[in-house]
This record gives sequence, structure tokens and C-alpha cells, in this order.
Amino acid sequence: MSTNGVITPSTLSPKDLPWQIQWQKDKCTLCGSCTAVCPVHAIDLGVHRQRLVQTPMGLETEPSNVYQVYYGIRQKTDPAYACVGCGMCSMVCPNDCIVVHRSDEADKLRYHINRGGQPRRRGGRRNVPLGILDQIKFTRISMLTDPALDAGRHEFELRTLLGRILPPEENLRILSEQGWIPPVREIYPLMIGSMSFGALSPNMWEGLQMGVAYLNEELGMPVRMCTGEGGCPPRLLRSRFLKYTILQIASGYFGWDEIIHALPEMKEDPCAVEIKYGQGAKPGDGGLLMWYKVNDLIAAIRGVPPGVSLPSPPTHQTKYSIEESVAKMIQSMYMAWGFRVPVYPKISGTSTALAVLNNLTRNPYAGALCIDGEDGGTGAAYNVSMNHMGYPIASNIRDCYLNLVKVGMQNEIPIIAAGGVGKQGNLAANAAALIMLGASAVQIGKYIMQAAAGCIGSESDRCNVCNIGLCPKGITSQDPRLYRRLDPEQVAERTVDVFLSFDTELRKILAPLGRSTSLPIGMSDAIGINDKAAADRLDISFVV
Repeated sequence: MSTNGVITPSTLSPKDLPWQIQWQKDKCTLCGSCTAVCPVHAIDLGVHRQRLVQTPMGLETEPSNVYQVYYGIRQKTDPAYACVGCGMCSMVCPNDCIVVHRSDEADKLRYHINRGGQPRRRGGRRNVPLGILDQIKFTRISMLTDPALDAGRHEFELRTLLGRILPPEENLRILSEQGWIPPVREIYPLMIGSMSFGALSPNMWEGLQMGVAYLNEELGMPVRMCTGEGGCPPRLLRSRFLKYTILQIASGYFGWDEIIHALPEMKEDPCAVEIKYGQGAKPGDGGLLMWYKVNDLIAAIRGVPPGVSLPSPPTHQTKYSIEESVAKMIQSMYMAWGFRVPVYPKISGTSTALAVLNNLTRNPYAGALCIDGEDGGTGAAYNVSMNHMGYPIASNIRDCYLNLVKVGMQNEIPIIAAGGVGKQGNLAANAAALIMLGASAVQIGKYIMQAAAGCIGSESDRCNVCNIGLCPKGITSQDPRLYRRLDPEQVAERTVDVFLSFDTELRKILAPLGRSTSLPIGMSDAIGINDKAAADRLDISFVV
């Protein structure tokens, strides 16, 4: 029965919910911390009526009911206030008297979450099992040519190139005909992927930018961060730190008025410009920043009224082919910065990725190709898109790289892989596997949120309320009461830690390969897998 005593078709019991809250009355001091911190108001602290059965000692007297009133915690069973399992109540409880448990039954909430006729949207990442990347092993160890197995004794630099890399004679031809050479940037192979100023809270975004600046200016690691759609704070556009940033433009064009107006005042060029055509976690859906997160600051930067949802169309409505995109979008972005900044498209992992790549090979304006696989995280997507649409990143990257090999252009167009990298915590191993499958660099998003800010969303659908701005850690919220829980300096410190540890682990993997001067891009003879079907599909060794 529901808490108000009325049973409706969507009435559930705590047992029917995916997350159940257990409270110990004898330990609780009724401080109210748990109810204050709960992002979805799943628990009530109040006066409740409880029935107790009194059993007499003798058999001649019937048992009786005694009703008493008590102060305490009660879990709501209304689907609109269902617990999301974030566990914040347990974190703040001074007496350890409340804890969240995963239900041991099938989740029945899924049948009632679509009240009002709207399918469920959620943030986080799709719910899929262990991926192919975590099954790949590194099988080549060149101990004769490179006996040192301690990665710390190797001094080679881990760098990759972003931008169109043409043969010298082609560069000379373009220089003589058009007066410019395609720009190229030397960057670190691990990039922070596109998470917008709007999707992330101000404190989270500032912390990531501070960490990236420290890595570049103090440690000499050319790490880059993509802004995502929606522009960025005006002070960043006019600062020297812009050179560590990749500006993204997407089909909503949000924030681009601010960027264009800032062009004359920019002290530095951005690292690159990324044109987003698709996202791996929700291919075909486009982007969406829900109205909960569009406050006055976000609205001002994006040039829209506050408090309205901001959807980006699934495709750029003014461009109907990649050739037209190169002619209109990519070339115009090159011209905006005087042909000094690489420009490249980002697409969803899809069976049409090869068609896009083949068109890019014919035009020197394309600086790279970023492919976002199905396991990527998202701020807001329909469940049906996250769980039933998309393409695995490993096979997509492999297909594209082998296609470039066939036409002899594998060193010309960098391929950037994204989507589920480090999903199980194996960041360096996943990145090395993708590099050996053909990627020049990899992007991370959800991983850095988990590692640098403690995001607790999971593939078992724990938390994952990024889309409605109720992030209990303050990572994806625009509510000052929530994002003030996050210290930007601590985020920056943890970001630096992540990259330093990644650097050590990647060296540990690459050092025994005997490649001390460059990344082993496409070096597929160094990897194997114990799945015969996967080995045949990826054209790598089958090892058992």
C-alpha cells in the first residue's frame, strides 16, 4: 500500500524498487542529514504511525494491536521519488544507521518510470557487460632489443599528432597553390573528451581546466580538453589557456556567437576545432541539455532564454553530405582562424564511418576523424538509444585504420577513439589496445568524472541522474547548493594524478615493444585475444 493509504496501478512497495533503504532506529539521532542530502527526496524524516502486536502470556487472552507514534525515516515508494542508489545518505550519516541496498528481485520500477507518456531519459552510461577492449592482451615483448622492463627507465616522450599530415611534396603543392600548409599539433594521446559547460557544473569544469593547465605548464604534458557544445566562459576565450582547449561546434550552434565575437581579442589560438555530428551513446538522437540545468549563466553563454531545454538536432540541418560539410563548415572554421587551427569532425560509431573517412581522405582540410563508440557516457539520452543503438569502438577503429592502410594513407589522417575507454578501470590498457588497433589518440569523459570527482553513476543504473541536474556530488548540477560540494582545486589535483599514473602505465605497456620513439599506432602484431570470433573480426592474433 502507498504511504497515503491509496492503491493505484503504479503503487509499488519498497521490495519492488531497484534500491532499498535500510534504517536502524536505535542508532539514529534524527539529525536530518540524510534527508537533506538526498537528491531525489526518496526519504522522509517525520512522524509515522506504527502497529505493534501484543501477545499475552496465557492462551485465554487474544492478541491485541497497539498503535504508537514514532519519529524516523521512511522510504517513499512513489516512482517519481524512487531512490537512485547514490548512497549519499550513508556518506553523511554520523552514526552509520542508514544504508542503501540493491534489490534481490527484478526491477519493477522500469514499467512505471514512463508516467505521463514520456519514455525515460537518463544520464550516465549504457548497461552492457565486459567489453572487447578488456579482453585484449599484449603479447609481444622484445626483450632482446629492449631488455629494460621497468617503464620508469624509459625516457621516450608519449606524443601524437592532431591535424592533417601530408607528404612533403603535397604540402609544397598546397603552399604554392593556396598559400597555406595544413596545421598540425603535437599533443598527448589521452584527451579529455567533450563535456560542455552546462553539462558539467562550474566547479567541475574549472577544476578540469586547472588540472590541464598544470599538466601543460608545470609538467610539460601537452594534454588537451574539448569544451563540448555550448561555448565556454568568456574569460577562457581571452586567456592564454585557450591553447590547451579544443572548441566544439555542434548542430545546435550554442555558444558560437560568444566565440566569434571573442576572435579579435583572443591571445592564443585554440588547439583545434571539433565539429560534432554524432555521439556514440545516443547515435541519431543529437544532444540535449534539459531545462533543469539551463540557469542564467548557461543561457547567457549560449544565447538562449533561461529555463528552456536545449536540444541539438541529430545532424547539421544545413549540410546533407560530408563533402558539403567540408566545403561549408570545415573550410569556414579554417578561415576564421587564418588557416592556423586544425579542424576535424566527430561522428558516432556506425557502419557508415568508412564512407565518412573515405570522403575526408580526398580533402586536405580534414584534420582528423573522431569516432565515438556505443559505450560512451551521456548527460541525457533515451534508454532505448543507450541500450539498443550504436557500434563498438574497437571494430570501428580497426575497420577505418585498415581502410587507410589499403589506400596508403594510414599516417595522414589521425583517428581519435572515444566511448567506453577505461569503463572497467583499465584506462591505460584500453588506450594502448585502441592505439594498436589504429587510433592515434583516445578521449575519456566518464572515467575522468569518476576518477577526478568521484562520480558514483554505474552501469547497474546507480545514480545516473546527470540529466536533471540533481547530481549528489555536484559534478553535473547547476544548482549552487549542490556544486559547492565540489572543490575545484581537489578536482585539478586528482586530474593531474590520473594523467601521471596513466603515463606510467602506458610506458609500462609500450616499453617492452621496442618502440621508444613513437606510438605503436596500428601495431596489431603486439596484441591478441582468446576469443576466436573477435580475433578474426579485428584481424589480430588468437591466443589461448
